[in-house]
Amino acid sequence: MHAWSLNGSYRFRGSQIRYGLVGPEGAPAVVLLHGTPFSSYEWHRIIPWLARRFRVHFHDMLGYGASEKAEGDVSLGVQNAVFAELMDHWGLHRPHVVAHDFGGATALRTHFLDGRDYASLTLIDPVAVRVWGSPFVAHVREHEAAFAGLPPYAHEALLDAYLRTAMARPMPQSDLAPYKAPWLDEAGRKAFYRQIAQMDMRYTDEVEARYGELRCPVQILWGADDGWIPLETGRRLGAMLPEARLIEVPGAGHLMQEDAPEAIVAALADFPPLAFASGQ
Repeated sequence: MHAWSLNGSYRFRGSQIRYGLVGPEGAPAVVLLHGTPFSSYEWHRIIPWLARRFRVHFHDMLGYGASEKAEGDVSLGVQNAVFAELMDHWGLHRPHVVAHDFGGATALRTHFLDGRDYASLTLIDPVAVRVWGSPFVAHVREHEAAFAGLPPYAHEALLDAYLRTAMARPMPQSDLAPYKAPWLDEAGRKAFYRQIAQMDMRYTDEVEARYGELRCPVQILWGADDGWIPLETGRRLGAMLPEARLIEVPGAGHLMQEDAPEAIVAALADFPPLAFASGQ
């Protein structure tokens, strides 16, 4: 994935999960969970700041990025199991978690279904409550085989156009390239449509009724110009989570890490559980 390096490896049910660890050993732990159709690369602007004071853990979900793109289940129904095992592998107990999009659903499912606790939770435009999934996603779910068989040039053009809708600002090809790279070879093309075909709102329905039982401080960041999941959904989620702080970020789309990384850094720096943990 270009200059992005994930040096760690973990076997989950026979499939390889790639991960990275940066920052001082022994420092408070922060875990970053990416969304779809992205990878841990989405945190490349945030990690250097966090790594000054925290031990930062990040991985590519099963079926994404540099992790194995095996056929089979890569849905939200399995990603919480991957995360729970990685927490055990890393020896983490109550880390701070920062989660975006599908990462948000994964963090919530791991908390409620796998019994893992967090010191704090920051959710960024998360997949968490109905309705989620764009018209493009709905169409691909109905015609996965047809899309998986697209010639490479057509697939890349579609992928390029789709990824750009995640951002409110224009992005040059050089910046977009690392987001596209995992999905461009034959295995990647099939994996891209596979993960879309397995999107199912039952995985968020399964835990939504328990959001009021969240056992840690939580803040929500939402792009005011999110064209994938509207801001009103973020407001609904904020009302479901106990004492949630909702920060609406003007000028940011769904991929806030590119549109407004400074807003994420500022929110994390100003979030009391993280500020106290870093000794600020």
